[in-house]
Amino acid sequence: MQRRRKQIGTILLATVAVLFTASLVVYPEQGFETGIEGLKVFWDVVFPSLLPFFILSDLLLGLGVVNALGVFLEPLMRPVFNVPGVGAFALSMGLAAGYPMDAVITAKFRKTGACTRVEGERLLAFTNTADPLFMFGAVAVGMFKSPALGVLLALAHYLSALIVGLTFKFYGRKEERYERPHAVAQRDMVPMWKRAYQEMMRAREEDNRPFGKLLGDAVTESVKTLLMIGGFIIFFAVLLRVMTQVGVVGLLALPVAAVFHLIHMNPNLISPLIKGIFEIDIGAAATASTNASLVERLSVASAIIAWSGLAVHAQVASVLTDTDIRFRPYLIARVYQAVVAGVLTFVLFRMGIGTRIAMIPHAVSAMAPMTGGLSSFADSLTEITAWVALLALALGASLLIYFIKKFKLAFFYSKGL
Repeated sequence: MQRRRKQIGTILLATVAVLFTASLVVYPEQGFETGIEGLKVFWDVVFPSLLPFFILSDLLLGLGVVNALGVFLEPLMRPVFNVPGVGAFALSMGLAAGYPMDAVITAKFRKTGACTRVEGERLLAFTNTADPLFMFGAVAVGMFKSPALGVLLALAHYLSALIVGLTFKFYGRKEERYERPHAVAQRDMVPMWKRAYQEMMRAREEDNRPFGKLLGDAVTESVKTLLMIGGFIIFFAVLLRVMTQVGVVGLLALPVAAVFHLIHMNPNLISPLIKGIFEIDIGAAATASTNASLVERLSVASAIIAWSGLAVHAQVASVLTDTDIRFRPYLIARVYQAVVAGVLTFVLFRMGIGTRIAMIPHAVSAMAPMTGGLSSFADSLTEITAWVALLALALGASLLIYFIKKFKLAFFYSKGL
């Protein structure tokens, strides 16, 4: 039966590949123009923005810094998301660099044994986030022409990711065994700073590459991964353009139209949503320029950002190929987050929360003439808020660690809560 399914899948994929090739021959000009646009986006935006993060992540992993951080953040990540402490590194790098940084780091965690397969799948489910620069700069300012909307989109996006992480905390528990070896239990009696140092030294000894070799491998692997990402960006951009030309996008819109009719959404947003299913940038841009109410456009754009597009999914699937992490939980999480993000955006917009937060810098700026020049404070308020959030997270983690050690709450580990 399984062999039969593989044969049918091969036939279907071969048919799609042949049809796409034939369509590209029929529409060579459109394919070439779209390919150039995709290459420009990759070379001007994706490559220079992601390359430093990829190289630094490899260096931090090779030097054992991530393992040391994992010891400190284990009391925070394990109770909340049921993932190892090193998961905080994947989460933070995903927030900073966006897609598919988290997948690359999670795959490396799995290869080095820093997480189990189920933990990797949990981690990948909620760390697959868009970076703030994309939501504030590209979507809010570039597409919707309103910086204030970036707060709303970011708030809905990260809240939905948090909800997915809390939900997937309970995923795969039947496959795991929470019995801890005696050696691990003894290790918890060692001071945390000492365990962090030991973990860093152990990871460095296991890697055992000279720094020059480590740096060279980091650059080589990072460029190789980025070229793969660029290929997917160009391929899916051309694929979507050709599918639009031959009318396939219109056929795919039929089932979506039925859903939109049930929830009373503007049918003009069907085509942008279909485009967003394939590629996030094209779908978000098409949504912003559609003739529909602002709240509907924002909800669909938020869902597209959370879904992230088949182009990103293909990148993630390619990264996970050399690991045993399954792709299906990740795909389910993307659908789940897309729905949650869309609903949250609609609710937050109706409540006016995002707009009120975004008005704070403008209010401070308006007070500048009366207060002797607070404009510089207003200009940097967004950056200060980000730093305060990071400091609050670090302080919260430190306090949690203190109370765990103080009251010996070992059940956080033994029960896997």
